[in-house]
Amino acid sequence: MSDAAQYDDLGLNDKVAIVCGGGARGDGIGNGRAAALLLGRSGAKIVVVDRELELAQKTADMIAADGGIAIGHAADVTNEANCKTIAERAMDEYGRVDLLDNNVGISSRGSVVEEDPATWRRIMEVNVDAMFLTSKYVIPAMIKSGGGGAIVNVSSISALRPRRLTAYTTSKAAVIGLTRAMAIDHGPEGIRVNCVAPGPVYTPMVIKDGMPENLRQQRAAASILGMEGTGWDIGNAVRFLLSNQARYITGHTLVVDGGLTMRAPERESAEHGS
Repeated sequence: MSDAAQYDDLGLNDKVAIVCGGGARGDGIGNGRAAALLLGRSGAKIVVVDRELELAQKTADMIAADGGIAIGHAADVTNEANCKTIAERAMDEYGRVDLLDNNVGISSRGSVVEEDPATWRRIMEVNVDAMFLTSKYVIPAMIKSGGGGAIVNVSSISALRPRRLTAYTTSKAAVIGLTRAMAIDHGPEGIRVNCVAPGPVYTPMVIKDGMPENLRQQRAAASILGMEGTGWDIGNAVRFLLSNQARYITGHTLVVDGGLTMRAPERESAEHGS
């Protein structure tokens, strides 16, 4: 293979990828499901992880229908024993682990004065502890596999531009810090660690309670590009950072928001769900 061809190649064929938060309701395309489908189309073997096996298996079935290889796995990623089992399942099924997409998160609204302490702790548990725990057990599996690896942690533009979602903002800022620390710690082992910070994207999680068309139009108008993002936009960013095309990138936060964070806020509602 020529040098040019080498750099064009995603290098994902026969890699084993764990995608946490890879389920979605029905046929909807969330960030995790999009990443799993795109990685599968690029030749990776996928372990789709979700708290509900039915949702994980639906994504695995969609990958198989595309001609890919995948299994669904149910796990609570805030549970240490469950996270250990994720790494073990990947090793048992495929014999190695190369890639990890940490795509989990919940939100709440309110200042430190308004926030309930139990909700604060739960947000930190889901949004930060889960990434710590999955990485804690997946990284040794990557090292054992002998080929280095790549990890993407999913943050949010709320980490960069707070908007009265204080617990969520704090947790997603912690994800960026965790990403940079992991990049330093595990770069010598050949493991790259990067972060994606999505803006407002139209996903099943955002629309579960319904979203009026005028709000979708407001979200699109808030973007410099005048468009609304989707789970596919985030999935493509994740696939890029996990691929060989990002071989010289680590500790980076890739903002995927249509340019929204470069302009002054227009309406808080226009950013709902980012």
